[in-house]
Amino acid sequence: MTSSSLLRYFLFIFLVLFISSYAITNAYAQEQMANNQEGWRFLGMALSTGLAAIGAGYAVARTGEAAIAAITEKPELLGRTILYVGLAEGIAIYGILIAFLIWIT
Repeated sequence: MTSSSLLRYFLFIFLVLFISSYAITNAYAQEQMANNQEGWRFLGMALSTGLAAIGAGYAVARTGEAAIAAITEKPELLGRTILYVGLAEGIAIYGILIAFLIWIT
């Protein structure tokens, strides 16, 4: 697969998930409440968590690849590279934090 076809594939998947999550959230909000604000909150929570997890996965993949390459050449860099991979994993925690802040408001 070329990079442009892979990008189109991921864009298509993202659009399908976004439209379906919007439809489900909107149906739930109309069923439960007269206003649509609750549905937008759930959509915001889902997007913040999901996109942060995708970003964290991408960051961990790139930093992990670089960390393994660095450790192969210099084994004493293990501690530093683990720190960088851990920082990349923190991106997902920020997404969950934003979702929690949206939930409690």
